[in-house]
Amino acid sequence: MLVVLFLILFYFTAPVLLIYLCKISNTLNRIGSVVLAYALGLLIGNVGIFPSASSTFHQLLGTRTVMPKEEFTNLLNSGKIVESDILVNQIANIQDILMTIIIPLAIPLLLFSLNLRKWIKLAKGAVLSLILAMVSLVISVLLGYYLFAEKIDESWKVAGMLIGVYTGGTPNLAAIGTALDVSPNIFILTHTYDLIIGSVALLFLMTMAQRLFHTFLPKFGLVKKGENVFHLADETNDMDNFDNLFKKKSVPDLLKSLGLTVLIFAVGGGLSLLVPKSSSTMVAILAITTLGLGASLIKRVNRISNSFQFGMYLIIVFSLVVSSMANLSNMFQIEFLQLFLFVLLVVFGSMAIHVVLSRIFKVDADTTIIAITALTYSPPFVPAVAGALKNKNVIISGLTIGILGYAFGNYLGIFIATILH
Repeated sequence: MLVVLFLILFYFTAPVLLIYLCKISNTLNRIGSVVLAYALGLLIGNVGIFPSASSTFHQLLGTRTVMPKEEFTNLLNSGKIVESDILVNQIANIQDILMTIIIPLAIPLLLFSLNLRKWIKLAKGAVLSLILAMVSLVISVLLGYYLFAEKIDESWKVAGMLIGVYTGGTPNLAAIGTALDVSPNIFILTHTYDLIIGSVALLFLMTMAQRLFHTFLPKFGLVKKGENVFHLADETNDMDNFDNLFKKKSVPDLLKSLGLTVLIFAVGGGLSLLVPKSSSTMVAILAITTLGLGASLIKRVNRISNSFQFGMYLIIVFSLVVSSMANLSNMFQIEFLQLFLFVLLVVFGSMAIHVVLSRIFKVDADTTIIAITALTYSPPFVPAVAGALKNKNVIISGLTIGILGYAFGNYLGIFIATILH
């Protein structure tokens, strides 16, 4: 029991340390607390700290992460498994519970502070870029699916997750992974390959892309400037600012946001009971997303401070939990090469298709780059890439694209996965 309590304590306190380390170190801040959580989880889960299951229990468990209590008890009483497997199953049970509840709680918190009316009003011209980016992404995901479907386990779920991660980053990836009940290994491998390939793509977007895209696309034209450009940039930078999250004065607002998200969680869970079990998680995630967006339109909810940061803290906890469940040795097995190629095709294939569509619809190079950035890497990266482009006027478009993609990516990802399945 003490081991289980220590594990829970570790999962919820280690992210606080990672956030602090990112605050005091510019190098770690560039890496990001989510990536650090994945790295720490992989280390903890693969260096022998967790007990190993007996070969018999491992075979009986199969692709499941945890064995139901009654089935486990019967096997233990029959002597087919050993007592050391008790701790293994207890740890797996805690990990499974945390994976089940964290994302549904995080989604509303991430959505409460969004102001959809403002984003749409300030950058209506970004809708075309958003549509072109979405079409490019869907085409590349469908192409990759039909190339690799028979070679990748849970390929239709991977397709849905890739739609999610390239419309809203880690939160959407995690939400869709939870909704589709993706196995921990496939989830962590997909996100790990995304991090590797995505870092290369981001470097390209910030260095060579503008000059190369000018070969095919027009240069950025004259755009009406305004104070909102810089105001929104500052607001977006605050998304990764956890300075006030752990202060005593923030407790009342955190309790308000937590209470509301628990209520939304309960409603989503209740609705999931009205549908077949195979669709219950999916319905719960979509219901929670919808209710979270609806709540964001209420001014009193929208103005609750640190709700987004609270949600991101839970995403970091989730990243730590799920990565600690992954088997690192599987990452280097030849059968997972196909998954790597799938992610590679989606990242650079969607980028190439987007450039072609931008040329057809006469969208400039800078707007194209910022649209790719906003969807692939989420809104906080927009000001940084805009700075690299030396064009702050694309920030509004980028933020609008990122916010809309983030808000509706769950729907598109689950829809595409369901169609493919």
